Amino acid sequence: MPRAAELIGRLGRPGFTTEMQRSVVESNSAVHDTLEELYTDLASARLRLDSAAAGAGLAVVAAGTVPLARVRPLDVTADARYRHMADDYRRVADEQLICSAQVHVDVPDRDTAVRAMCLVSPWLPPLLALTASSPFWLGSDTGYASWRTMLWQRWPTAGPAGCHRDAADYDRALAELIGSGVISDAGMVYHDVRPSAHQRTLELRICDACPRTETVVLVAGLFRALVREACERLAQADGPLCGGRHDWLRAASWRAARSGLEGQLVDPATRRAAPARTVLTGMLARLRPALEASGDWNTVHALLEEALAHGSPAHRLRRAVRAGGLLAGVDTLIAETRGERPGGRPAERPARATAWQGPVPAHVPGHDSAAPARTA
Repeated sequence: MPRAAELIGRLGRPGFTTEMQRSVVESNSAVHDTLEELYTDLASARLRLDSAAAGAGLAVVAAGTVPLARVRPLDVTADARYRHMADDYRRVADEQLICSAQVHVDVPDRDTAVRAMCLVSPWLPPLLALTASSPFWLGSDTGYASWRTMLWQRWPTAGPAGCHRDAADYDRALAELIGSGVISDAGMVYHDVRPSAHQRTLELRICDACPRTETVVLVAGLFRALVREACERLAQADGPLCGGRHDWLRAASWRAARSGLEGQLVDPATRRAAPARTVLTGMLARLRPALEASGDWNTVHALLEEALAHGSPAHRLRRAVRAGGLLAGVDTLIAETRGERPGGRPAERPARATAWQGPVPAHVPGHDSAAPARTA
């Protein structure tokens, strides 16, 4: 429903903004040191948004796509930049009725952000698999766990970020893109990961929006560990750590979007197909020192085991649709976004995590998108 501005007006507080589509609300967390604080912030924001939606006869879904969404070209937010994008990209922009989850992690400086981007990129497709929540598009099962990814990758700059020597090299590449006229500003660099243009952070962008807040927290913990590990390796290195061969990454992202947690992924360690559980447990083992240093090990370990046991959001959604049809699937997404679990019980909070005090402050602001799903 194209009523995002109405909901934001009802909320009357910071933390929520409009997006390109008038049916999407962007929610931004504060900066946090611990995963427990992030969970509390995101869960509270979702409850406030859900309450505002209920007052307007709506419900809210945090997912890559909504199963019964309808695409209408006139649903673009009345903003000059968005209008220009709609005019320039036409059908690609019209069909951006999709939602993502993004995470920022602090880095010492922009050079480090650019170099770390290259080191963390191979490990991002498994994070997409964890969050894949968009199997349905316009009422049909696409066969993919994340159809949002396939829609998103039609933008000219979407996909793997590539490797750059330093911030100056990255900025030259960015200037060339803008100079080409294909994009109009730095905000239209839609890589899977990128240095923030406004903050001293590295920004994760590959993930679907997640019905369960715990999944956002899990991804934030894993991404923070990836960035910490990359920064430590860079600080100790005498030369380049990456050969720049990321040709395989788009294929790995496609596989994650197709399979989610229910099939094979491309293992970044071997670049060969392996079961999703094998890839993610291997990733967890690799990141254990960084997770323990930040106090996140117990939380992330428990949340990953839960995610692997229950399946991807796409798997849970398909199960609900098989049992009760598309409306039952939408109701499942609404309930999970509210923090409910089967039987109406509330979700359990993640265990307390101790903040890491080190040379790279690992603050984690979350960026969450949700769509008003349907009239109640």
